[in-house]
Amino acid sequence: MVAIGYARCSTDEQDLAIQKEQLMRLGVTADRIYPDPGFTGKNRNRPGLDQALAAVREGDTLTVTKLDRLARSVPDARAIADSLVARGVKLRIGEMVYDPKDPFGKMFFNALAMFAEFEGDMISMRTKEGMAAARDKGHLKGKPPKLKQEQREGLLAMHQSGRYNVSELGRMFDISRPTVYRELARAKELKA
Repeated sequence: MVAIGYARCSTDEQDLAIQKEQLMRLGVTADRIYPDPGFTGKNRNRPGLDQALAAVREGDTLTVTKLDRLARSVPDARAIADSLVARGVKLRIGEMVYDPKDPFGKMFFNALAMFAEFEGDMISMRTKEGMAAARDKGHLKGKPPKLKQEQREGLLAMHQSGRYNVSELGRMFDISRPTVYRELARAKELKA
């Protein structure tokens, strides 16, 4: 029986060290912890989770510190847990080992999954509210333009000359093709 650990945090700025320490206290060795830094729990395409799920074998235990590290929705949590049970893999959430045959364990798991989903929805709602308030006050203006005004004017003039295509302009100004199109549109708007 092998303990495999999974750790996740939503942003690259957050640190996984605490989760890793907790997983090691729960019996997972450092080399068997699969991290996903900068991935939201609602995103099912997570390389660390895929690796952890691929690493567990029948009789092993997948360990997470809290259920919200594994999934942020009830359907995802259920799907992952059901998949593990079908493969003969145990799921350990902190000190609790999930047992689908135990009605209380099943109820507790579902309640944890509901709270994880609720917490994720609340975070999303508060973020949207905060961004709307900042936008209303003029504090949130989006990403700054890639090019300065003079560069944008030069880009527009070169494009209008007909001697340069979008790919060439992108290489010359060190920007992608979509950015060239955005900057051309912005330059035309400012000229009008």
